[in-house]
Amino acid sequence: MSAQVTVIKLGGELLEDAAAIRNVAAPLVKLAARRSLVVVHGGGRAVDAELRARGQAARFVDGLRVTDEAALDAAVAVLAGRNNTALVAAICAEGGRAVGLTGADGAIGLCERARDFTSVAGDKVDLGLVGHPVGRNTILLEDLLALGYVPVVASIGVDADGALLNVNADTLAGHLAASLHARELIVAGTTAGVLDGAGESIAELDIDDVDGMTASGTAHSGMVAKLAACRHAVLGGVDRVAIVDGRSAAGPAGGRGTRIVAQAASGIQRLDEDITSGEMRA
Repeated sequence: MSAQVTVIKLGGELLEDAAAIRNVAAPLVKLAARRSLVVVHGGGRAVDAELRARGQAARFVDGLRVTDEAALDAAVAVLAGRNNTALVAAICAEGGRAVGLTGADGAIGLCERARDFTSVAGDKVDLGLVGHPVGRNTILLEDLLALGYVPVVASIGVDADGALLNVNADTLAGHLAASLHARELIVAGTTAGVLDGAGESIAELDIDDVDGMTASGTAHSGMVAKLAACRHAVLGGVDRVAIVDGRSAAGPAGGRGTRIVAQAASGIQRLDEDITSGEMRA
């Protein structure tokens, strides 16, 4: 696949209502006019709300959802249904050409059932109906990109037997970025990247930093999955990988945040203008 592909992962917190969805749609259309774009989205809070409405409780370990049948049904309804359709419609309304997908379409999110997860605390946890991406079935995405479409992928996977599985959106985005040999992966949420003890953005982390933060417990909750996804993308050959604040006026690709690299060139420092206007400098 062309090295000019950008993969953007949108956290569900950026898609919580119609106004928020409109805010991210226009910048995505502008970015898609300059390069091939794949969007992967989550929707964790919406899934939690759906579970509460059904009288169910959500459970997480280190930011990863423990998924039983009820949680999977809620995730499919919200992610593959309401959230995906609303985001596709908003992109199209802004003049883009979006197509809604899940990992089941063309088996782009082919998964194996996730093994027991070892938490930061050292406990072994069965995550339930959770998928770990293993396939590299990118033909459908490549065809859509070649035709000028923006694939919008909800984080639902599928196994070889056709069973649906919940997939962490960060994990799926990192996997697709590596599989597509993408130029860049941008993980957009509502925090300005990885923060230091003073609450300031860390400019750059290398793989050793990521491993150390995870092992020490400095990284916790949802950041563990984000860093793991970025690590996978970097080791998979993606040139530019960053975790950013997607609420920027410049859009989900233009926010302040943290770049993840294979090896740091000049140590950790604050990020000022490394990520601006949807472009990440070399």
